[in-house]
Amino acid sequence: MQRIHLLSPRLANQIAAGEVVERPASVVKELLENSLDAGATQLDIEVEQGGVRQIKIRDNGVGIEKEDLALALSRHATSKILTLDDLESVRTLGFRGEALASISSVSRLLLTSKFADSDEAWRVEAEGKDMATAVKPASHLPGTTIEVRDLFFNTPARRKFLRTEKTEFSHLEEVVKRLALSRYDVGFRLSNNGKQVYDLRAVADQMSAEHRLASLLGKKFIENALTLDVEAAGLRLWGWIGLPTFSRSQADLQYFFVNGRVVKDKLVAHAVRQAYRDVLYNGRHPTFVLYLELDPATVDVNVHPTKHEVRFRDGRLVHDFLFSKIHKVLADVRPESDGGGAQVELNASQAVPLVSDIREQSNLSLHPQSSPELSSSDSVSSELGSVFDKTWVNPSEVKNQLSAVSDLTQFAGAVGGINTAHEYVNPETGEISASVNANKISEGVSVIPPLGFAVAQLHGVYILSESASGLIVVDMHAAHERILYERMKNAFYQNSIVSQPLLVPINVSVSQSEADIVESDGAVFRRFGFVVERTGLESVMVREVPVVLIQSNIESLVRDVISDLNENGGSDLLEARANELMSSMACHGSVRANRKLTVTEMNSLLRDMEITERSGQCNHGRPTWTQLSMSDLDRLFLRGR
Repeated sequence: MQRIHLLSPRLANQIAAGEVVERPASVVKELLENSLDAGATQLDIEVEQGGVRQIKIRDNGVGIEKEDLALALSRHATSKILTLDDLESVRTLGFRGEALASISSVSRLLLTSKFADSDEAWRVEAEGKDMATAVKPASHLPGTTIEVRDLFFNTPARRKFLRTEKTEFSHLEEVVKRLALSRYDVGFRLSNNGKQVYDLRAVADQMSAEHRLASLLGKKFIENALTLDVEAAGLRLWGWIGLPTFSRSQADLQYFFVNGRVVKDKLVAHAVRQAYRDVLYNGRHPTFVLYLELDPATVDVNVHPTKHEVRFRDGRLVHDFLFSKIHKVLADVRPESDGGGAQVELNASQAVPLVSDIREQSNLSLHPQSSPELSSSDSVSSELGSVFDKTWVNPSEVKNQLSAVSDLTQFAGAVGGINTAHEYVNPETGEISASVNANKISEGVSVIPPLGFAVAQLHGVYILSESASGLIVVDMHAAHERILYERMKNAFYQNSIVSQPLLVPINVSVSQSEADIVESDGAVFRRFGFVVERTGLESVMVREVPVVLIQSNIESLVRDVISDLNENGGSDLLEARANELMSSMACHGSVRANRKLTVTEMNSLLRDMEITERSGQCNHGRPTWTQLSMSDLDRLFLRGR
């Protein structure tokens, strides 16, 4: 064992480089963040061999003064924070003062800069050695240029861990892409081995921003994205979220920015995943580009060396805000009143509805009757079935009836069936018609519902509907499944959830900290009809459970909820389990394939879809409808060519 001694500056910087400089992409990230902090509005990045041989970044920022050039390469030297108060309210991307020192210790670095108010430019050079840096005059426009050559030339062990040129450049390109998404007011140019990859101009309006999105993420994303911009409780969330049908097999199209800083946070991921839970196909991942703005004092960005993670002062508030706003946008998606909602790509193997924005259906009035006719497939007593309207539920009557339901499949049948008593109201004339059909389109009806009027049923599976813009195809089972599921959830959550006392209470052994969680967060359990009490230092007792979850593994469910509360500060497992059961019941209670529907029943199903939340997807995330416009049909048959 050697005596305690101070590390040499070079070795200390190389150790720090192990945290900050992982690969060429890490170098580009640190240098570009410095340029953005310097107020640059144009960034030019030139790399060779994926950044291993050379990285050259030119900006038009404020530059560095002559006296500060040598100091800029020193460890823990920064212009961005002075006191602890500055650290607690960081507004810049970089602030640690380790990047340049770490990079210069494992590469040959040349820094040239001209300060905005100076008449001369200066440069400083470092080659990963313990030597005094000399400042020399140079020729340069206002701004800064940094050249990093031969990365890891003096640490061959680190260089061996680098991947192929193509792999390293793909990581580097992703860094540039993220920063370009974070700052639309800055232009970016990227070239590799002399070949231009990106040339993105600074933008200042929504249309140009969407054009940049399309350039970086593909046109399909912006065509399948919903926009949002909401504020509440000192938080602002804006950006784009992909439709559930535009999902990915991997989480590779997810970008989240906090005050302009790209982060990957577990709390954020959990909130978004929860918002998409009811509409996303199993095993798929949502797509989004979202920006969260909040007071810098309420978020700690100094929790990770590469600053990829953050910590919110009130994580629960942020989580609930993200979930509620994204959930509402997805729930408000309806077929568009102008008929331009769902589209289908003719060469696609799966139809994908596209919705460009969200509109209130102010031009459509739907008035269901109070005595719906249950379908023949609904096995439920008439007195229980009469309690449930097809689009409206009486809370007091539901509460009384639910307590008497012993077989939960009756619950599905009770709120199921297709309402055949819809009336369509023309908002311009005020005329009410109970038998509107596709002939009205040819007669020149001025206002046509978004999903049009049914004309036929195909093989007992699909409904064919004629709309103002073309042909709409509806999967009747998937559509009715979503309608039934939403009705069941409304009936379940809008009323006091019926609980059942256990004849023999279940004792669950837990740790002391878990028992503390049950004691402090008992309201989470009570909200879903659970009565869980602490009975000892390391034990809790389950005395009541909701009827809808009576067949579940109660002990395992309680343990999972406690774990979720401990991990995320909240839990949605009880809601998820209840929704999962109701989803299964809705699937079994909806109309099946090969059942012949009348035109009236088909039109009623279309009208229900137009007023049902998340009706674009079934409970399993599959699309419920798609559209072929007249231009699509003309293209199929080569009309006009």
